Formats: sequence, structure tokens, C-alpha cells
Amino acid sequence: MHDNREIMDIISEKSVAMDIDVDIISDKPEPAGGNKKSSTSYSYSHTSKRNNSRCKRVQIQKKDKACRYWLAGNCKYGSEDCKYLHSDVIEGSNVTFMTKLVGHDNKPIRGITFLSHSDSAKLCSVGEDNKLIAWDCHTGQGTNIPLGSHSKVGCLLSEGSWLFVGLCNAVKVFNTVNLTELLLDGPKGQVHALAIANQTIFAGTHDGTILAWKFNSATNTFDPAASLTGHMSPVISLVSEKDRLYSASMDHTIRVWDLRTFQCIQTLRDHTSVVMSLLCWDQFLLSCSLDGTVKVWAVASTGALEVIYTHIEEHGVLALSKMNDEQAKPILLCSYNDNTVS
Repeated sequence: MHDNREIMDIISEKSVAMDIDVDIISDKPEPAGGNKKSSTSYSYSHTSKRNNSRCKRVQIQKKDKACRYWLAGNCKYGSEDCKYLHSDVIEGSNVTFMTKLVGHDNKPIRGITFLSHSDSAKLCSVGEDNKLIAWDCHTGQGTNIPLGSHSKVGCLLSEGSWLFVGLCNAVKVFNTVNLTELLLDGPKGQVHALAIANQTIFAGTHDGTILAWKFNSATNTFDPAASLTGHMSPVISLVSEKDRLYSASMDHTIRVWDLRTFQCIQTLRDHTSVVMSLLCWDQFLLSCSLDGTVKVWAVASTGALEVIYTHIEEHGVLALSKMNDEQAKPILLCSYNDNTVS
């Protein structure tokens, strides 16, 4: 059985040796102001030719990604000598950096969600500092929302006026309209994943169980509905589509559940490491794993899901998300355990 610290170790980045690649170039003027100074650094070295000393500039070619040690605050090379950038990197002419939201005490963020019912741009986040913060996206100002004694945070989800926080041994529920709070007991250990389908909230727990609560409109509460068992390790991702619920686990499998019966109807075993994230997109199911693959699943003629495409990455893939660009073309976003998103 894995403990919570092992889960964090699994998704943490791997250490990489830091070596400096340098090129000796001929004497040329410094880059003009229009060039990207942030991507090139200069130092100087001396050579000798026919006993005449000569100073040449050494150009450090910087890779287009942020230094992981700088992000952690302990890069020993400094901004001039490190071959990685000491700044956040955003590529693409249609991508604009808006603001940095600061308030989680330099701890990892465990969940981010928009409040869809809000008239203004509101964003909520939870982190390993056990804080739940509501942000104003226009001003960047944050407001702390108390979580109480069950404050070991695992995940975050919003649906309409409801905000759900996965905690240790519980799910905390906030109604952001009437400002009421509920506490759903039953989980054993940390709640790592949440999903909503058919007015039912599902929680993936550390012991491999998926618990379900059905919304009761008469009492404006959530009543226990089912307990889905089958995974042998923590459930760390849940998504739903129509009458199906999909769960991903540290046991390297994906399970398909019938939401009408709460029974498992298929187990997918094509990944060779922890399945980190799931995404439903049109008629497809997408999955990613620490095995460095993104797999696309589709329903075969037999009615079962089969892999129709596998994309291989150099690093483990942590999460998947989707969006449309200005031309309504679909874009798949992937995050990796080398601190990059593509």
C-alpha cells in the first residue's frame, strides 16, 4: 500500500545533471534590443594566436525552459551561467501572461478550478499548505476559505454553485451561493480525485475505493449512494461521460464503470506505470501515465474500449486538459514531470 508521501514522490521531477554547453563565437556586436536577451548570456575567455592575446566572447546557449533548480530557489550557477532560463517561459504568439497569484506559501498546488456560476472571474485553488483560496482574476487578490480540522488537501472540483474539496477521510462541500457547508464522511485515507455525474459526486480514495453520494434536493444535501471497489491502489483520477465513469489508479489500470448499476464493466491494462490523468473528448477517452505515454481509446465493434493511438513522450505525463483556440480548433494540453506544459 502506498502512503501519501509516496504519491508525491511519484509525481515529483527527477533530478538532472546540470552541465553548461558553450560555443566560441567570433567577435560580434551585442544582440540588438529587439532580440531575446533572456535566451542568450555572454561571458569572456582568452585565447592566444602567434603570441597575441585575444579576447573572445563565450555565448551560453540557453534552452527554452525554466531551470528547475531556480524554480526551487537553489540554482548554484546563477542567471548568467545557467544554461536554463531563470524566468517563467511562455511560447506562442497567442499566449499572454496575465499575473502571478501568490499565497500558497511556496507549496505545491493540488487543484485549480473556476467558479462557473460567478458573475466575475473567480478562481479557486488548494495547495499542500492546506489552504483554499478564492482569487479575483482581475486584481490577483486572494481570500482564504477556512477548511477546518480535516485540512489535508488532495483535490478540488466545482459544479454550478458547489465547491468540493477532497480531504483526508472526508469531502468538504461549500455552497457558494447560500454559503452553507457540508462534510461528507466515509473515505478511508486521502481523497485524491473527484468527479460529478447524474447529480452524484464521486470520490477516489487512497485505499482504492470510489465512494458516491447522490444529491437530495429535498434536504439540499448529499446522501451516500454506492461504494465502487476493484482498484488495488489509490485512485488518482476520475472523469465521467454520459452513463460511464472512468477511474485511473496507481495500480497501472483504468476501470470503466456503468453509472446505472455502479458495476465495473471493463479494466484497461495497457499502461505500464501509474495512470495519472484521464480526459473525455468527443467519442474518445484519453489517458496519460508516468510511463511517458498518452493513449487514445475508442469503442471497438465489440463495444469495448481499445487503444487506437499511442503518443510517446520523453518524460512522464502528469495531467491532461483541453481547450479551443480562437478558431475553435481543439488543443490538448499536457503537463510533464520536468516542469513543462505543452
